[in-house]
Amino acid sequence: MSETSTKPYLLRAIYEWCTDNGYTPYLAARVDAHTRVPMQFVKNGEIVLNVSFEATSGLKMDNDFVNFNARFGGVSREISVPVENVIAIYARENGQGMAFEASAPAAESDIEVTAEQEPDTEQTATITPILTSVPSSTADAKQGLSDTDPEKDPEPPKKGGRPTLTRIK
Repeated sequence: MSETSTKPYLLRAIYEWCTDNGYTPYLAARVDAHTRVPMQFVKNGEIVLNVSFEATSGLKMDNDFVNFNARFGGVSREISVPVENVIAIYARENGQGMAFEASAPAAESDIEVTAEQEPDTEQTATITPILTSVPSSTADAKQGLSDTDPEKDPEPPKKGGRPTLTRIK
């Protein structure tokens, strides 16, 4: 009988530690044919997902897969990431967490394109796992993953002038 990997247990432990301390748990994963994620958010063959309670629905972290539903651009998507593809789990606020050795990267022919995914998304044959910092805006933390560029977002409408108090009798 083969021994069970410690990775899924460590993922669940770091997730619990993040939530117990009020941090936002982020999961970085390598994308291949067995990973179901919106391809427009994949960069360099990897994706970073907010797996907090506020950003997900029905989160299940078992020994083989991390499954949940999340909204991307207002559209609910079913996400499935094999535990073996998880590169890291960490707290967005301070970067504390755990990184894992990445398995061999997927080649172009290994990546499936489903109806939810962009058919023109390019994937590279050689992928080097890289962890990058994540945005620290509070709007992203409240909404989960943001798919818009803050520089392209229009400013909220201005009310004009100073606020006034109106007394109603």
